[in-house]
Amino acid sequence: MKKSFVILFLVILALSNINCSVYQTIVNISRLQFRIGKVDNLRVNGVNFEGKKSAADFNPIEVLKLTSSVVQKKFPVNFTLNVEAKNPNDGKGGYARTDATIKSFPWSLYVDDKLTISGNIESPVNVPGTGEITVIPIQIRIDLFKFFKDKDYESLLKLALAISGNKGSSSKLVLYAQPTLSTILGDITYPQQLKIVDMNFSN
Repeated sequence: MKKSFVILFLVILALSNINCSVYQTIVNISRLQFRIGKVDNLRVNGVNFEGKKSAADFNPIEVLKLTSSVVQKKFPVNFTLNVEAKNPNDGKGGYARTDATIKSFPWSLYVDDKLTISGNIESPVNVPGTGEITVIPIQIRIDLFKFFKDKDYESLLKLALAISGNKGSSSKLVLYAQPTLSTILGDITYPQQLKIVDMNFSN
């Protein structure tokens, strides 16, 4: 991804005869990294999944709410998906310090390898060139039953628990995004989508 991003702008530079400082800025932008961070406040039909690790952790009233939802052929899940962005351009290692502003971040969410919903950020996000992590909170509202009609109550519950990160990560989630950044050249959109997963940063 980084290679194709830089190649694209090498062509732009050749055509527009832009100076080296601009080239350096573009190279720095291509070094932005993303990963899926923590999932917060996951609820299913009003039932809070925080601290829940298995079916045994739900009380009878919560179980009733969850099972009644499946009986009605619904399994509405709401949560905050925190995408972590890191800008390593802190002025060290031969790269100039460069802040980045993500103007647009159209995304598509895959749950358990299935495409579900899409969206975008509501306002620009600044990622300072400090090497620290900037969190991009994305509000997710999805009816899992709509996309996993073949799953029974137990399977849907296990999927929701996995999404919530009950085993330490949200491995059932993959986000594809194609950011647009504000630069001195104007708005620049990545030439292709990024695959964003948990645990490891990618660019």
